[in-house]
Amino acid sequence: MFDRIDKKLFVTIIIILIFGLIIFGSAALGVLSSNEAKFYSVIKTQLIYALIGGTIALIMGVSISYKFYEKYAYIIFGIALFFTSLVFVPGLSRYHGGAHRWIDIGSFSLQPSEALKLTFVIVVAAWCTKYRSLFKNWKYGLMPYLIGAGFVSLIMLSQPDFGTYLIMMSSSFAVYFIGGARKKHIYVLILLCFIGFTSLITVRPYMLERVKTFFNSSHDIRGSSWQLNQSLIAIGSGGPFGRGLGQSVQKFNYLPEPIGDSIFAVLGEELGFLGVIIIVILYGIVVIRGYIISTYAESQFGRLLAVGIVIIITSQAMINIGSMLGIMPLMGVPMPLVSHGGTALMAALFELGVLLNISKTSIIV
Repeated sequence: MFDRIDKKLFVTIIIILIFGLIIFGSAALGVLSSNEAKFYSVIKTQLIYALIGGTIALIMGVSISYKFYEKYAYIIFGIALFFTSLVFVPGLSRYHGGAHRWIDIGSFSLQPSEALKLTFVIVVAAWCTKYRSLFKNWKYGLMPYLIGAGFVSLIMLSQPDFGTYLIMMSSSFAVYFIGGARKKHIYVLILLCFIGFTSLITVRPYMLERVKTFFNSSHDIRGSSWQLNQSLIAIGSGGPFGRGLGQSVQKFNYLPEPIGDSIFAVLGEELGFLGVIIIVILYGIVVIRGYIISTYAESQFGRLLAVGIVIIITSQAMINIGSMLGIMPLMGVPMPLVSHGGTALMAALFELGVLLNISKTSIIV
């Protein structure tokens, strides 16, 4: 099962996962200071998801031939859309942080949009593979993509979950672009994205506040700018080599979500610039190996799917890091394989497992 996979990518995944568990354990000490029961709960669930659920997800991703997803792309996408829509069903949905993003199944909570991210990439890759020669006709190129994106937009922006939505759109757009999209269709999509974004910040006040914070970090320091300013304080105080593992000050009642969206700030404070460079290099290796796997994949679908998966993982990392550094607006996106979040962790490992499966049929260099 693991004999023909890209060993360099596999080792990198394991290193990020172990590195992430160490940083997560340290960041969770901020929870311990205020809620001991929650501390043991998040440690337990993270270990369960990482060591049990994550291992199963990775093995499944590696074991199932990626060609299976091409054959059943539309069915898989439809199922993912259905389950994601369940977040609006009373009794199943869990409302938290101003959004409907989770469904409760017994004592477990799932975020179905994590599956939707991958399945949207799968269906776009499958469509591009089958109909690329007909893309000059907008009925086969632009229109199907807009229909799929429309369903995804309706569900994701109604939750709302703009961060995950942005990852879905960027990864699917890349697949559509590389898959043979016509230039004039790309221009239409860029125009629609601009209109859509300006409309969103008009009707969603919290998004407008985040844009204001991005351009002026001193705007509403006690409110919308609080997380960014505390993050910059944490990262800045880390210096070249950090305060030391476990020695973060900002994780104690200063940083919102120190085990989630703000975990990069804890990493920067405790391990300094050196720790930041290490995690960036690790994600960089994922990009490089993913590019190589895509380049040498045996089929067009495999190439496009590999590109989509790499962009899902790395765009999520870039958004999280960029948000904490103030070079991107805050979007509430967790750091893959590091932040707390069982469904996100398992989804990332499954996606990387699929990438490893593609590498089995690639002439890896």
